[in-house]
Amino acid sequence: MNIIRTKVVELSALPAMAYKIRLKQGGSGIKIHRTDKEVAAFAEINKRSGEILPEAYTADFPEEAFTEALELLVGLPYSARGKVKIGVCDTVDTCEIEVPEDEAPGAHQDPLANAADSDEYNALVAMYSDVSGKMNYPLMNKQFIQFVSKNKTVSKMVGEKASEQDLLLYIVKNRAAFFAGKRDDLSDTEAAALIEAIEEIDPRGAFKELKLHLRRMMR
Repeated sequence: MNIIRTKVVELSALPAMAYKIRLKQGGSGIKIHRTDKEVAAFAEINKRSGEILPEAYTADFPEEAFTEALELLVGLPYSARGKVKIGVCDTVDTCEIEVPEDEAPGAHQDPLANAADSDEYNALVAMYSDVSGKMNYPLMNKQFIQFVSKNKTVSKMVGEKASEQDLLLYIVKNRAAFFAGKRDDLSDTEAAALIEAIEEIDPRGAFKELKLHLRRMMR
């Protein structure tokens, strides 16, 4: 079954997904589905003000959730799309990485989970995400290459015949710590997990230009 709606967006104000729908009687509204419980909410958008009426706000769906949904959905086009079905499940498949809620960041058993939960990873993602939320790898590579071209430690490492992986570890450690406002104190294991987490997003192109630049330097 298809309905006239926008694509689904994920909210950060609470665990939920939202989309805008076209109404039979004219106008539009926003539907929000919680992803941590089987509840959903609908609110019509005021045609004159473009705002949600306060009556729609509840404990499960506060004002900030609808405000964020409105901001994320502005400008998204309608199309005939399938009904949205979100099933809440308490069990985790064996192939999934599970992070217990009571574990502090950095205390997880899985290195990739620690990387994705780290300040350094979040800082890199925030720095190089475009308006659609996707990683802008060309910009990241360009700025990393600019850093490499001026960094004395990198030049020294190249002169000492350091490997490409060691150079990449140093560069990512340094830049990630800088953007996170921290000292460069990641271990090689932590930095390797951070690189893996970034490369998982685009296995073919995450550090492509940077690696090519390093290879030219190492000749």
